[in-house]
Amino acid sequence: MKKILITTIISIVIVGLSTSFLTPTVTANAAVMIQQYYLSPEILMPGDTAILTLEVRNGETVATQTTTTVSGGETTTIVRSLGVLLDDIRIDPAQSGGKQIRATTHYEDIGYLAAGASIEVNFKLNVDANISEGIYFPIANIDVNGGNDVLYPLLMKVSNATLDLLQTNVPSKISKGGATDIIITAVNKRDNAVNEIIIIPHSDDIEFLPSQYFLGSLPAKTSQAVVFSIKPLETGSRDITFDVRYKNGENLHTNSLTIPITIIPTLDVAPIVTNFPISITKGGSSRISIEVYNAKTEKITGVLVTPISNATVIPSQYFIGSMDPDDVFSASFEIYADTLGYGTSSIGFIVSFKQGNEYYETPLVSKSFNIVSGPGISYQASGSSSSQSSGNGLPQPPSLTMCLVQIIIVIVVIIIVAIFFIRWRRRRKMI
Repeated sequence: MKKILITTIISIVIVGLSTSFLTPTVTANAAVMIQQYYLSPEILMPGDTAILTLEVRNGETVATQTTTTVSGGETTTIVRSLGVLLDDIRIDPAQSGGKQIRATTHYEDIGYLAAGASIEVNFKLNVDANISEGIYFPIANIDVNGGNDVLYPLLMKVSNATLDLLQTNVPSKISKGGATDIIITAVNKRDNAVNEIIIIPHSDDIEFLPSQYFLGSLPAKTSQAVVFSIKPLETGSRDITFDVRYKNGENLHTNSLTIPITIIPTLDVAPIVTNFPISITKGGSSRISIEVYNAKTEKITGVLVTPISNATVIPSQYFIGSMDPDDVFSASFEIYADTLGYGTSSIGFIVSFKQGNEYYETPLVSKSFNIVSGPGISYQASGSSSSQSSGNGLPQPPSLTMCLVQIIIVIVVIIIVAIFFIRWRRRRKMI
């Protein structure tokens, strides 16, 4: 019995050695690591979803490891494979105050990862709404078959910073006539870029050009000014609201800016009458003087003054050209009353101009005057209140009667002086 037991043990040992020599492959602990990871968007906002990409690598540089041992005159060679089986990759959530950053899926039975090889795996992450801003560390957990698990903290930042709109140049009062350019500035306060930025203005009784502005992307900590041309349709107090939509990664966010303004009837480009006839003699003429004032903050071009009347007006249009902000330009017209009947008539002026690529016309500014049979009267805003005018509407020269009276007075004075002189000569001779 003892002999049989010894024989059996020797046989088992021989078989074991033979098996080791003929089948040398075993699994060892390979150097599994997370070589790098990417997060899109780079910085999260509460309520965001994100895509996390992990690059998992087997850091071994050779596929196998061979070990040779000599014992009792016999040589044993053991070949170890440095590949590895990955059973599971998951993301353990990070949390604060009951709010989490967590992955929605995990990967099971991923398979064999050879030495020097790498794979990429993607996770969709959810960020709870109202989570506190700060730094979080979800854990990448890799379950290695027959080896040590890999635990790797992933740094992630949550920020409440937004894309804001600021009022750069918006007058508190805007005239109804024409259009006014206003400037809004988009400011990205975040530490990462945002994209697909669209600014949409809206208000009651106001037209906007453009109706919306596509800004595209804005890098971190940068800003960009946006110009809108607004054309009020009615007077009174209004709120202008600018809504901005933008994406952080693939997450849509919104913000808004509301600005109160007052629409007033005063024109920021308009003709101002400085000399105008109160009445014109039938068949005569009179001069009209106006000043065109550019009260805008921008340059305007192609400025043209057009008189509107049943009378004959020369010139029929007055071309000014370009006007810088706060420029004043004088223009004059001659109005002829030859085709008008007696009574009240009127003349109006329209100023047309271009601002940028847009064409505008001011509302009609009109004045009334009378056609009379006698001398007309002109009103001069910068001089005396009134003066008589002749048939041509110009100041009338002294009448013939007035001239005769003046001549007679001069003759009488000359005669009196001559008489006194003659008498004085006679008295002197008598002495």
